[in-house]
Amino acid sequence: MPTRLRPYLLLAPTLAVILLLFGGGVLLALMQSVGYLPFLGRTEITLDAYRAILQQAAFSQSFFLTLWVALASTAVSTLLALVCALALRRPFRGHRLITFIFQLNIPIPHLVGAVGILFLFSQSGFLARLANLAGLISQPADFPAIVFDPWAIGIILEYVWKTTCFTGLILLATLQGVGNDLETAAQNLGANRWQRFRYVTLPLLTPSMVSASVLVFAFTFGAFEVPLVLGQRFPSMLPVLAYRSYVDIDLNARPEAMAMNVIITLLIGVLIFLSTCASRTKRCAVNGER
Repeated sequence: MPTRLRPYLLLAPTLAVILLLFGGGVLLALMQSVGYLPFLGRTEITLDAYRAILQQAAFSQSFFLTLWVALASTAVSTLLALVCALALRRPFRGHRLITFIFQLNIPIPHLVGAVGILFLFSQSGFLARLANLAGLISQPADFPAIVFDPWAIGIILEYVWKTTCFTGLILLATLQGVGNDLETAAQNLGANRWQRFRYVTLPLLTPSMVSASVLVFAFTFGAFEVPLVLGQRFPSMLPVLAYRSYVDIDLNARPEAMAMNVIITLLIGVLIFLSTCASRTKRCAVNGER
């Protein structure tokens, strides 16, 4: 067996499963989105489903709501993750315990987190009843609408709670990997704390931070279980809108559901591609300068 082919042959079973499940699903969605539904007697290729959803006000509202949730969740969780990683990089009393607590919610499913947010922050939830008992509000219904609200605050809270530790652990691993030598050298050259962070630490963290943020954005843009539990009925986030069209009793709505899924997949794929190209260009530029 040629040595250069050995890694590819070892990865072949895993790649075959990924291509079969993911690639097959995307291909099936693409075929149904262009109207190929032989079980309904529809075999003519058409873009009617794409034209229909792009003309719907519900689609545009869902798209911008989804974009808002993904951007807000990614920005807030990345900022909090950066702060936590910087705080946890140096040893202190109780460091191991705090680090353990910080990563404790990683194995918890998003759906469990969504139910927890619902029980805590809904207007009939624990905090609303506690505020009512404390005399802060006259009745639980006076509690601020954080769940099922137009700004999707409950959804953002769940995503921030879940993804902050994910991004934070990536940044913490990066900080521990690069060590303190460069910062120490900058300090010896007279750089203050802000200058060391701005010109040394932040550039070192940027590639990991961008990669983690792209993953978080892609997930929050395409996931539907949390918005389904915590989001309002209308407008709903784009994955929820696609899901409801998919489970519609009228099978003629299937192409529109698949068209939405194809658009979501395409946007996420383009984002990951651009991020990869930008990272590769930056790496080549740095190597060229050296």
